[in-house]
Amino acid sequence: MKVLKFGGTSVGSVKSINNLLEILKQGYAQGEKPVVVLSAMSGVTNLLTQMAEEAEKGISFNHALKELELKHFTVVKQLIQLKNQNPVFTQLKIFLNELEDLLQGVLNLRELSLQSKDLIVSYGERCAAFLISKIAEQYFPESLFVEATSLIKTDSSFGNARVDLSLSEQIIRHFVQQHPQRFLFVTGYIASNENGRVTTLGRGGSDYTAAIFGAALQAESIEIWTDVDGMLTADPRMVKKAFPLPILSYTEAMELSYFGAKVIYPPTMIPAFMKKVPIVIRNTFNPNFPGTLIQQDSGQTHFPIKGISSINAISVINLTGSGMIGKAGFSGRLFSLLARKQINVVLITQSSSEHSITFAIHPTDALRAQQLIESEFELELIAKKLEAPVIEHDLSVLAIVGENMKQTPGMSGKLFYALGRNGINVRAIAQGSSEYNISVIINQADLSKALNAVHDAFFTALKKTLHAFCLGTGNIGSTLFRQLLEQKDFLRDNNDIQVKIVGISNSRKMLFNNEGVNLNSWQEALDQQGEKADLAIFIDRMQKLNLPNCIFVDNTASEAPINYYLPIFESNISIVTCNKIANSSSYGQYKLLRDTARKHGVDFYYETNVGAGLPIVRTLKDLMTSGDRIIRIEAILSGTISYIFNNFTGDASFHDIVKTAQELGYTEPDPRDDLRGTDFMRKMLILARDGGDVIEPADVQLGSILPEACLQAPTVAAFYEELKKADPYFNDLKEKATKENKAIRYIGKLVNGRASIDLELVDESHPFYNLSGSDNIISFTTERYKERPLVVKGPGAGSEVTAGGVFADLINVGA
Repeated sequence: MKVLKFGGTSVGSVKSINNLLEILKQGYAQGEKPVVVLSAMSGVTNLLTQMAEEAEKGISFNHALKELELKHFTVVKQLIQLKNQNPVFTQLKIFLNELEDLLQGVLNLRELSLQSKDLIVSYGERCAAFLISKIAEQYFPESLFVEATSLIKTDSSFGNARVDLSLSEQIIRHFVQQHPQRFLFVTGYIASNENGRVTTLGRGGSDYTAAIFGAALQAESIEIWTDVDGMLTADPRMVKKAFPLPILSYTEAMELSYFGAKVIYPPTMIPAFMKKVPIVIRNTFNPNFPGTLIQQDSGQTHFPIKGISSINAISVINLTGSGMIGKAGFSGRLFSLLARKQINVVLITQSSSEHSITFAIHPTDALRAQQLIESEFELELIAKKLEAPVIEHDLSVLAIVGENMKQTPGMSGKLFYALGRNGINVRAIAQGSSEYNISVIINQADLSKALNAVHDAFFTALKKTLHAFCLGTGNIGSTLFRQLLEQKDFLRDNNDIQVKIVGISNSRKMLFNNEGVNLNSWQEALDQQGEKADLAIFIDRMQKLNLPNCIFVDNTASEAPINYYLPIFESNISIVTCNKIANSSSYGQYKLLRDTARKHGVDFYYETNVGAGLPIVRTLKDLMTSGDRIIRIEAILSGTISYIFNNFTGDASFHDIVKTAQELGYTEPDPRDDLRGTDFMRKMLILARDGGDVIEPADVQLGSILPEACLQAPTVAAFYEELKKADPYFNDLKEKATKENKAIRYIGKLVNGRASIDLELVDESHPFYNLSGSDNIISFTTERYKERPLVVKGPGAGSEVTAGGVFADLINVGA
């Protein structure tokens, strides 16, 4: 014996009813004749409730009644053979006439009791179960329509009646024994009291009906057919990566359901739980999927938790005061008061000092609870032994659930790290001694972000998703997008990382896509779908989206984004930048940015500020973190200047080499922008600061490459004329280097907190002597690398290596 329950969506349309029939046919072919419990058609219970409430207000219900009739009659016409339709129409019409009479009575009296409301809404299940039984009768002649009002007995708590399980199970068993070969189609949700008055079983009532039948008949299983593939790891509306769970224990399922999982309502499982009858959650629209099995034990899993559940809207009441300390019975008095007044407490936490109690309740109960507490504890409030209760609104509960959590170290740490890393403040914490559940209260605005962050943290077999907002689509930005696209599969398969470019902006257009911009066609999408660029709006939109693992990527050389770095960090968003301006302006700004990033637990990565794709900043950081002491740093950190002096040999003139470098695109349009050494100075400044030195731009001693006349020339053309005149100066320098068997190098040095950059002649014993092309090089002399310095060498310019450096920083965020 099986019990199958089909929800409203499973009987809500001709298509879904056909799916239901196919499911029944497959079982019937194997000799199965389950008890089928049916909900009202989707939307019908709400429509009946609306009709009743409007009738109470004197509003006509005729239009809604016609809609109800049409909904059921349409199914009859499409799914029942013409010769069999009349009896079905007749019975449905009888039901609808009875319903009309009831509603008319409510309209006339302007009164709607809970008893009347139960009777009115019962027609949803009656019509649906009768209709499905008659459709099924065409394929299964032994089909029988059964009203559960004659089988399930309750008290008279209309609207949410309490079932007499012992009596109901006896009646059900007796009824089934009397109809051994019949295919039963039973109304869900409804029952009756000892006087035969119709009652309803409250939220999840049809599931409860199925559980009662399953327990009474000691069924092989109870199958709950709905519109999802089972119970998922999280709410799929908020967590796109949520996936169905194959097995849950009763305890896990109840914990998840209590905290918001809508698939099944916790009390409905109790009869099955008591008789150890397995429950299976299946999808009517995907019947081949096995769904979720809920049973006595939780089964084997390699995940540390089973799921993450949440309650979207919650309010918290805080009670503090010295009158609670050591006062036996205070908590009992408080919570007994709330229980008497039917106020459900979702979560409780109390400080070990007993000075405060915090508890969570539904927002609709908050004000009433506050008033009740103020009345009950009036004397304590007057005596100042208790502070006035304080309500906090706009909060949510997030809970991680799983039997594997029990006695597993690190669960709380992983949860709080994931939340803290994403700037999510925890307002209250609760964990039972069973260790099946850790619950936290957070701001409602952070719920979606928190669910995704925690889901990524615990379900590590899935890919960690980084949400990036990229500013700048020039050579570096566009190359980064290409590299991300090319490496997408590698990142997924080898690093368990998925990078979504959620926002793109340049100086003209900006584009947003919460699911990630398609990097195959980002340029077309930006041009065709993008809105007018506005940096302030771009930043604001990024902050308001409040995505987990969020990163702002600055691929510009503009000062404009720098003003937003601080508020970006304060929004708990990491920054990856190849823009040197932020780190090379005043030391006060440099320190403030680093301190703010550290305070908010986010990353500030800028490897490309110094050596494009060369691992210079990270190497320095690793040396210092591991306890090494920097004695001396020497570096050539200008690919342009490196190219010029590496090629300034033989008969070539300095003028011609600079001209060639410009033609090859190695220099700025005005080569003096490179040859002044300002960019090099910024890089040395950043290195000095990262090495722990408090240093300003003016403190860097910048030796000149060019004679003053070249620097003062009014135009680029005039500059080249002056540079031609300076050939003797540069030729003398070259001849001297050749004569001494040395190479001309423009070297930056950092020694004892002093930074300088100047032209030097180095011999072949120097690590910079054999530098070629446009390579950069840096030498770290430290306590550990004293005899033979640590040298990093390679291309220091170009869109490929710079974009690669940004790429590396990006995927290391949060690592």
